[in-house]
Amino acid sequence: MIQVTYRRAQRACYLGVISQAVVNNFSPLLFTAFQRQFDIDLGRLALLISLNFGVQLLTDLIAARFVDRIGYRSAAVSAGVFCAAGFVFLGVLPFALEDPYLGLVIASVVSAVGGGLLEVIVSPIIEALPLENKSAAMSLLHSFYCWGFVGVVILSTCYFSTAGVDRWRWLSLLWAIVPLASAVLFLRAPLRPLVESGAAQTPLRVLLRRRTFLYIFLMMMCAGAAEQAMCQWASFFAETGLGVSKTLGDLLGPCTFAVLMGLSRVYFGTRKEELSLEKALLASAGLCFASYLITVISPYPLLSLGGCAVCGLSVGIMWPGTFTLASRIFPFGGTGMFAVLALAGDGGCGLGPGVVGFVMKFTALKAGLFTAAVFPIFLGCGVLLLKEGAKDEG
Repeated sequence: MIQVTYRRAQRACYLGVISQAVVNNFSPLLFTAFQRQFDIDLGRLALLISLNFGVQLLTDLIAARFVDRIGYRSAAVSAGVFCAAGFVFLGVLPFALEDPYLGLVIASVVSAVGGGLLEVIVSPIIEALPLENKSAAMSLLHSFYCWGFVGVVILSTCYFSTAGVDRWRWLSLLWAIVPLASAVLFLRAPLRPLVESGAAQTPLRVLLRRRTFLYIFLMMMCAGAAEQAMCQWASFFAETGLGVSKTLGDLLGPCTFAVLMGLSRVYFGTRKEELSLEKALLASAGLCFASYLITVISPYPLLSLGGCAVCGLSVGIMWPGTFTLASRIFPFGGTGMFAVLALAGDGGCGLGPGVVGFVMKFTALKAGLFTAAVFPIFLGCGVLLLKEGAKDEG
């Protein structure tokens, strides 16, 4: 009965996570078109990526203060509207303004606000629902980011092959339907407060003084870093380091990475029995380290690409599993806690690829990628420290 009652809320959250995937992964598919149509150099295109994640980080930080005041429903509907408006602006403003790049910037900022807000609220909305297996529900929720990522690549590629890349602006307008659908579902979806009325929410200043919470913060950063370090560099590594074609590299590298990451989240999300998250996270950290090792040292290109794909399998539970652990240890952390953890995860998403690129610049391609193997090691250490420190938290 519970699952039927809250099915609309779950579907709204699933569409919200897919909207995040579209926000983060659609524009990069158009960089070649932006160069050709608007004469925009690579430096300014790269700035669009930094702007997207930077605005999402800022939104994570600000949302910790205002989401509880306006309520989850208002925040969720607003997030969907922001994302949809960003896609509409992307298809309209570069052609309407004198400076097309300014139109791209405005569209990126608006959609990033929506994406960042969704990241803060969808996890606590799911966590607040009266579901039997919270860790499974959280893992299943985050699997939709993977399917959104795969869907963006495959559906956009199909559109470009039939309608042509030059007509990308109409596809941008079509993608606006996804966040709008999420906003409409949230309008009538039954939602519950993360912290029940009358219960005292743990202030952020108190959480940030707890060693256990700092361990969780570290784990979230490492989860984002381990995931995006491989995801962002897999295509480049396959093409330049392994010598395979871009099409083959994309299919066997980042695309397979996303599919296996999604499958791992679906597997944990459909388990009926409660999962030992600590053991699963330790196993994931070990497998992730091994996947980086195989990717870098293997003399066979296909085996290296297999290491890239297995990395997706290994990181699948890291992000949602850490969220669930935080909720278990700090049940009254509230929206502020989720916002800070989203901030840590987004910070890791920027840190991981940045560290790889920095080391790669001064050493070699494989050395740079192998540097990211430190992140699953740190995450595993965080789990061990958490097991020791959790018993001391009240």
